[in-house]
Amino acid sequence: MPAKDRKPALLAYLKRAILTTELRPGEDLDEVALCAKFGLSRTPVREVFRDLDGLGFVDLRENRGPRVADLSHTTLRDFFLAAPMVYGAILRLAARNAIPAQVEALRGAQDAFRAALRNKGAAERALANNRFHEITGDMAGNTYLLPSFKRLLIDHARIGMTFYQPQTNEMAANLSEASHHHDAIIAAIEAGDEAAAARLAEDHWNLSRHQIERFVMPKALDVPMGSFSRSSPA
Repeated sequence: MPAKDRKPALLAYLKRAILTTELRPGEDLDEVALCAKFGLSRTPVREVFRDLDGLGFVDLRENRGPRVADLSHTTLRDFFLAAPMVYGAILRLAARNAIPAQVEALRGAQDAFRAALRNKGAAERALANNRFHEITGDMAGNTYLLPSFKRLLIDHARIGMTFYQPQTNEMAANLSEASHHHDAIIAAIEAGDEAAAARLAEDHWNLSRHQIERFVMPKALDVPMGSFSRSSPA
């Protein structure tokens, strides 16, 4: 691999490995091994760690090695409280601000998502879904909201891996419904229908919420169900 490509390759590798839980939440990152794997010195590797820390993928700890951002009880509770509100706000703004080129990009991401549902495993499905929603964040174009949305997408991909490993016919049907939601989201955004986009954000979130909760949410985790009602801010 050419030297100029090694640092971007490391960045891409770590993002993918974290999103798909190949590197587990809270797992220590082996700086020496990564240097050897990508043919890099410690300086560029540490620069990648700093970039990922700023994006929410990695935690840098003073006098200790870097680790994958953890998913704690508090993190999960905050995620389930914030996700429906942030998703709703993003799609509302996407419907207001999207330009034709972005809509076409979203259609392309949806095509990739459909292909992943047909032919790929859980990791590729989660990554394709993540890309679809990344584009809606770009459409929204809000300086304050976008960093929070990108942070949510990291954890949604990680804790949502169960959604992309269906174990029953009902769970498989939910994957098909998720794809239909994507089509409806594209239509609402293209039509500039902010209210419809916000409603779809909630419907789309609720489709996976119960399944994700069943696998990862501690029983003691008390998240008021009113947090997910349509009266919640969007």
